[in-house]
Amino acid sequence: MDKLLIEGGATLSGDVTISGAKNAALPILAATLLATEVVVISNVPHLQDVTTMLSLLQMMGVQVTVDDRLTVEIDSSEISSHEAPYELVKTMRASILVLGPLLARFGEADVSLPGGCAIGARPVNLHVAGLQAMGASVVVEDGFIKARADRLHGAHIVFDLVTVTGTENLLMAAVLADGETILENAAREPEVSDLADFLTGMGAQIKGAGSGTIIVQGVKTLVGTEYRVLPDRIETGTYLVAAAMTGGRIKALQCAPETLEAVLVKLREAGALLEIGDDWIEIDMCGRRPQSVNIRTAPYPAFPTDMQAQFCALNAIAQGVGTVTETIFENRFQHVLEMQRMGADILIDGNTAICTGVDELLAAPVMATDLRASAGLVLAGLAAKGETLVDRIYHIDRGYERIEEKLSQLGASIRRVV
Repeated sequence: MDKLLIEGGATLSGDVTISGAKNAALPILAATLLATEVVVISNVPHLQDVTTMLSLLQMMGVQVTVDDRLTVEIDSSEISSHEAPYELVKTMRASILVLGPLLARFGEADVSLPGGCAIGARPVNLHVAGLQAMGASVVVEDGFIKARADRLHGAHIVFDLVTVTGTENLLMAAVLADGETILENAAREPEVSDLADFLTGMGAQIKGAGSGTIIVQGVKTLVGTEYRVLPDRIETGTYLVAAAMTGGRIKALQCAPETLEAVLVKLREAGALLEIGDDWIEIDMCGRRPQSVNIRTAPYPAFPTDMQAQFCALNAIAQGVGTVTETIFENRFQHVLEMQRMGADILIDGNTAICTGVDELLAAPVMATDLRASAGLVLAGLAAKGETLVDRIYHIDRGYERIEEKLSQLGASIRRVV
């Protein structure tokens, strides 16, 4: 099993090119099931989760062609299966996103209950309730969600909780439903807006994406299109925090600064100097140690839960005391125990991590428990004294494209070992 070996202490500097967003690419790939013609998607990140989604589509009979320029050509005009089996779904929760498209276009879908990161309860009941409101018959048996509908109809759906995948699934179902669908308390994440833009390119009629209310007028069919996935805001934020923790200066290229406002506010509070262009962000710490910051995760546009572990790492070596409050997932402080092994002074009180910055972290063997926790541990290793060995990095390969190569280009001493 691969590991990352990191020799800490290097000051990061240089340019890093940001990849396409995993959390946008996955629903967009699922949405290709709705099209009766060929769809071409560019800026698709080369990640394990993307590979899993493409394998799932191919298992259904979808024709998939991938070139060396991160462009995927997909033909879903004829498929042979409406089932998403456990052996693929168990490794990636985003597989649930084929439920809405399959049901909307083909009238049936059998999707295994999902797996993915063990970061807390992420129930699919909101997906099921929404589809039932649109006229579907849905049962959960033998570990599968089994949904049937001659044709979905529009409905007024109010989410009890803000749910990104729930919003995306029902948005995809609604575009081929009969009549108007209104999604209230919808997720506002940029990845939802990116999905809506892609669907619109195929002929869907959608208003309000990016707000709390999305209105969809169903159409009969969707056609082919070409689309470019938006840049990954979490990857961007991770590299910016890496620079902040090492006192460095880097420039993130081909990113989307407007999607990172909550993170940029906290980096400025930590003492970073930022310059921002249309598609780039430059951070300069001028060799200084960061200041501790207080963060509280919440749905977009507030501070993202996917950046929480990275800021725990920053606070661990910052000046002062900072608090990190997690309101989205109840089991997302597993990285703290590993950081404590490196000398971090972090106390967990309920859903808050109280971080007292130490002068120096000390390298230790650590184990990643989920995707973003692994990123936090890599950042801790970059700032630690000595060699840190990060195990279970298959988690990080699910969400970060060539992370050791990109960090090496910035001056980090990091390599993959077996």
